[in-house]
Amino acid sequence: MSFRFHRSIVSVTAVSILSLGSAAQTKTGAKPGANSSATADRLGMTCAQILAMSSTDWIAKFTAQKGAGFENSQRAVSAYGKCYDAHTSSLAAALASKSSGPAKKARADFAEFETAVKAFTAKAIADAQPAPDAMKTAYVSLYEEQFRRDFYTDYEQKTVNRQLTPEESDDYRKAKNRFGELIGLLPDDKAHEVHEAFGDIVGPHPVSLSMNLALYRYAIFILEPSTEKRFAPPPF
Repeated sequence: MSFRFHRSIVSVTAVSILSLGSAAQTKTGAKPGANSSATADRLGMTCAQILAMSSTDWIAKFTAQKGAGFENSQRAVSAYGKCYDAHTSSLAAALASKSSGPAKKARADFAEFETAVKAFTAKAIADAQPAPDAMKTAYVSLYEEQFRRDFYTDYEQKTVNRQLTPEESDDYRKAKNRFGELIGLLPDDKAHEVHEAFGDIVGPHPVSLSMNLALYRYAIFILEPSTEKRFAPPPF
């Protein structure tokens, strides 16, 4: 499997957009006011329009219209995440009818991978120094969506076994070093716990170098202090 960071959504097929629009309007169990609320948090835009923007640009647009502040920033992050997740589900459904989509074994392996990522995320958030605030935790939940999206995108674009570019190889080396630095700043017991949880992702599961790079960047984002310059740009 190969997982990559994307600054913006790419390869949005017509079937995906149509499926996304249909799913948003006919979601099972949705309450009468749920769709209107979701639409309000999309500023009247479609998910396709929102996902054409980077998450940073979308949040800036949302808070410019709704007002700055923690609550509106969280609403913007949530709205982007819902659109991103819905589009991934649409892509997964489209691939399910094709022989080029992931086989049952690959989907099962990925489900185990996601479970390990969630376990690591919980430990990293709990042990990070200083502890991430609620806004950063919201971003972490958003950025975690990248793995599922990239899993299906790799099958869509037939890049499952993609190798790192020379630039990515350099970034991978730097990411490993930075992760080690951040682990070293933690108390010994917390450092061991976080490192072990990270090893539970890359150890038992078959992972490519490109997925390792994505994982290191994700882990760094959780652990690095918010006061420091980001090691890597947002994944989308």
